[in-house]
Amino acid sequence: MKNNLLARFFSALCLLQLLLFTGTSAFAQAPGTEAPEMADVLRQSGKIYVVVAAVVIIVAGLLVYLISLDRKVARLEQEINK
Repeated sequence: MKNNLLARFFSALCLLQLLLFTGTSAFAQAPGTEAPEMADVLRQSGKIYVVVAAVVIIVAGLLVYLISLDRKVARLEQEINK
């Protein structure tokens, strides 16, 4: 009974924290503000494509790494279960 009450309190606290932080992030940017100058400069000079390409390469590398790691873990789990 005590453990169940503690779990419910913890989940309610997490939900409250989530709701509070999402509400404050909605007001993080003042209305009527324009896009940052850096984005405009990168877009005008064509360097924004270099930034996007670098981000895509990093994300793709992380994805390949996670897939290979998952395969290794699955192989080790099969060896343990034999």
